[in-house]
Amino acid sequence: MKRVVVVGGGAAGMMAAIKAAERGNDVYLIEKNEKLGKKIFITGKGRCNVTSNKDIEEIIQNIPGNGTFMYSSLYTFTNYDLMQMIEAKGVKLKVERGDRVFPESDKSSDIIKCFEAYLKENGVNILLNTKVTDIIAKDNKIYSVEINNDKVIKCDSVILATGGKSYPGTGSTGDGYYFAKKLGHTITEIRPSLIPLVCKEEWIKDLMGLSLKNVSIDVKYKGKTIYKDFGEMLFTHFGVSGPIILSASRKVSDILPNEVEIFIDLKPALTSDELDKRILKDFQQNINRQFKNSLDELLPKKLIPVVIKLSNIPEDKVVNSITKQERQELGYLLKHFKVTVIGTRPIEEAIVTRGGVNVKEVDPSTMESKIVEGLYIVGELLDVDALTGGFNLQIAFSTGYCAGVNC
Repeated sequence: MKRVVVVGGGAAGMMAAIKAAERGNDVYLIEKNEKLGKKIFITGKGRCNVTSNKDIEEIIQNIPGNGTFMYSSLYTFTNYDLMQMIEAKGVKLKVERGDRVFPESDKSSDIIKCFEAYLKENGVNILLNTKVTDIIAKDNKIYSVEINNDKVIKCDSVILATGGKSYPGTGSTGDGYYFAKKLGHTITEIRPSLIPLVCKEEWIKDLMGLSLKNVSIDVKYKGKTIYKDFGEMLFTHFGVSGPIILSASRKVSDILPNEVEIFIDLKPALTSDELDKRILKDFQQNINRQFKNSLDELLPKKLIPVVIKLSNIPEDKVVNSITKQERQELGYLLKHFKVTVIGTRPIEEAIVTRGGVNVKEVDPSTMESKIVEGLYIVGELLDVDALTGGFNLQIAFSTGYCAGVNC
């Protein structure tokens, strides 16, 4: 019987511990927080977008950060394998827009309970409120793990599953980078990925809290499109966020601090001509009213004052005196509503960390280090990152699985 120490009780760590224990190993799962799965708990606004219902090839297309490294592990433990494993514990799943998979209950706690049940039935030793203070290798082979600066656990394998550097309140404080580097690994530049964007427009704070569904974005740098998407976004006091913005942020952050423009099509279902007819119809119904009182059917209440300001049509102008050109320019504004990105929020607010342990130094089919025998590196600690939609959690589960069955 081997002794396996898993460092970190998130998605990758729990999966690795379960699979290592199923093979009859003596497994210790060490978590510095007071409970397991703290980051899972907050994913998907607390609903837990646990995976994607897309096929593997499509999932890999949604992993811009070293997606090819994931081929072996995603085919070894697929999204369908994960769904089956979760549903086998009585947690029903559902598929929503964009092939996103959630628990039917909309409670991330159900996913955590499911994994805790597997850990318990496989006899995993769970040490909560416990900090790993050192990992010792002798002759390039894992030897032991020191916890809380005083106790040493001798072991055959260590699975590093400490997460990245985003959301440090959940325990992802970058400890894993320190241990991996100390053991001889290269750490590529750590940057935020899937992060809210900061905009320069003064009026942006007037839209704080406004959520837009079914809009499309065209992200441009120097007039050239660098990213397009359709879905949901959110205005905040500093700029923009929400699923399509977070996915765009990966491309945008490559260009910052240079300014990037995002053109939001507020009415993507309508062509410019159809939108003009729609505005004309609304104007005819409000023909003797002021411009500011004619847009209630067309736009969310919060957006109206900002659109009026940007349209350059006086708010008190009577609708029947608005010219055809002014009306068409209003239509253009609604299909090209521009915000200018000048930065991102701090890495602590990123959903995912970009960068990490160089994947060239890790075996993609087992997750074992090519430098230290018995060391396995999984999840967000690796230099692998995906867009929003359940892909990052699937990366964690698949890499955790491969380490667990091979350690």
